[in-house]
Amino acid sequence: MSIQTQTLYHGGVMVNYRCTAACRHCLYACSPTREAGYITRETARNICRLLRAGRCRSVHIGGGEPFLDFNGLVMVVQELNSAGIRIEYVETNGFWASMPEATERLRCLLVEGVDTLCISLDPFHAEYVAYSNPLGLARLCDELGMGYFLWKEQFVPYLSRLEADKSHSRAEMEARLSAAYIRDTARAYGIRLGGRAVNIERAYSAFSPYDELVDDKPCRGLLSTEHFHVDLHAYFIPSGCTGLRLPLAELIAGIPDGRYPVFEALYRGGVAGLLRLALERGNEARGGTPIPFVPDKAGYPSKCNLCFHLRRYLAQYGFKELDAEYYEESLKYSE
Repeated sequence: MSIQTQTLYHGGVMVNYRCTAACRHCLYACSPTREAGYITRETARNICRLLRAGRCRSVHIGGGEPFLDFNGLVMVVQELNSAGIRIEYVETNGFWASMPEATERLRCLLVEGVDTLCISLDPFHAEYVAYSNPLGLARLCDELGMGYFLWKEQFVPYLSRLEADKSHSRAEMEARLSAAYIRDTARAYGIRLGGRAVNIERAYSAFSPYDELVDDKPCRGLLSTEHFHVDLHAYFIPSGCTGLRLPLAELIAGIPDGRYPVFEALYRGGVAGLLRLALERGNEARGGTPIPFVPDKAGYPSKCNLCFHLRRYLAQYGFKELDAEYYEESLKYSE
């Protein structure tokens, strides 16, 4: 018996994982060291076909950083337009706003029918991108008639304590903003503590013993289509459980039983089911030596944090639904 999702509602197309930033809160663990590939026309066209089959009528475009390959971005816009899928907005950190070609890029997107940008602006991005860039991009949008929203505008007064034309280290941020700017920014954002944000949760939250966090409540949200993403390889990424991915084609046609053990363990048996799977694999020989899952003696700050570390452990066994690189990238850049 296969598992099949319903209508694809609000989603995004991730055109790459490479980014000019490695933000502390990045749900997808994007960074300058992730794979350099960009979505191809063939894959973009296939994704459009699948989105239509799933009755999805509008998406946003994100990454990574979509503007790392502007020609590729225009291609994706054209494919979505040809498929009759409306583009809600394009995400960017605005790193390119001071480039001579910035005006022409915006004009090109306007001609292609893009009418809104989501411009990232917060202390985590300011560690990599001078905040004068997103503000400058917003001004340029005003001049050319491009719609935009700053995500999040509430940080503008906070960032005004910093020099605008340079990025800033953690030490500079702590000295000029607050010693607790990481915690405060995360709280103000209301971010999901997945991806690279697992480091924030572990640094600023109380811990509980792992066995107090384990329950068998099914994680049916894995197939939520309220804010899903599809990456450049045509994988469906659940809205709240990054690092887990399923082929979009199978999600629409039906996911065969037994094909994705980690997904099924979570979907049917929650974290308890995932823990059972990890303990079973730990008792098996791998390369001649069993590698058991050993819970952190300090415990975990949440059930989802425990789940992240269980999936990181299981990623070594080559489960197709786990993105092994994601888990390692998520634990970098924490200082």
